[in-house]
Amino acid sequence: MIVDSHQHYWDPSAADYPWMTDELAALRRSFGPGDLEPLLREHGVTGTIVVQARHDLAETRELLALAAETPSLLGVVGWIDLTADVEEQLATLEGPLVGIRHQVHDETDPEWLLGDDVQRGLAAVGAGGLVYDLLVRARELPAAIETVRRHPGTSFVLDHVAKAPASSRDAWAKGVSALAELPNVACKLSGLFTEADPEGTVALALGWFGPERCMFGSDWPVCLLASRYGDALSVIPDDPDVLAGTAIRTYGLAVPSAV
Repeated sequence: MIVDSHQHYWDPSAADYPWMTDELAALRRSFGPGDLEPLLREHGVTGTIVVQARHDLAETRELLALAAETPSLLGVVGWIDLTADVEEQLATLEGPLVGIRHQVHDETDPEWLLGDDVQRGLAAVGAGGLVYDLLVRARELPAAIETVRRHPGTSFVLDHVAKAPASSRDAWAKGVSALAELPNVACKLSGLFTEADPEGTVALALGWFGPERCMFGSDWPVCLLASRYGDALSVIPDDPDVLAGTAIRTYGLAVPSAV
């Protein structure tokens, strides 16, 4: 069994995605289930988790509605405003919401996660039984580490191994390895080919987290900037935890036959 723990759907003609700069012009088109389903069949992927791509509660609702009509969509990592009433927002959402994410690495303040209002929101996310996905780079890793320490009862997932830099990797390696020492953090082996040294990054992540806390993610369609859908599968181990088990356990996914 293979579960893709990280992919996206979007339509830039219907909503604004500020991060889609001219350098990412190839991504400025609609990507939906009709585009991904043939790739899932080709590579034997049982199902996926779709992840938010804009700071908009409307997108979370749209993805949840899409999941209701797309059998391959096992879960949604959506967006909510962590600085507002989290419980009230969650009460308005229906469907397989398994986690929450904010594009932290786009915030000007590297300690955004440590704001009192954000910390209250994260506590409410954990109390609601949801996972929080950490989208950070080396700059934000100290705040991420402190956040995880403050919320030992909440499950966190580090997206894209914190985007390994091409050079000056010491701060990144120190931060990710420190996160791995905290038992409530898992790591997505995702976004590999759009960052530096895919094979080396995977080897380091597996050494820090172990396969039981690592999970495959394609980061489709962003991955198409540098690779094909199946390329990430070629650099991760043929391990049942990495391929599916870690994602199923961490996000509490309902699949035809869990591992």
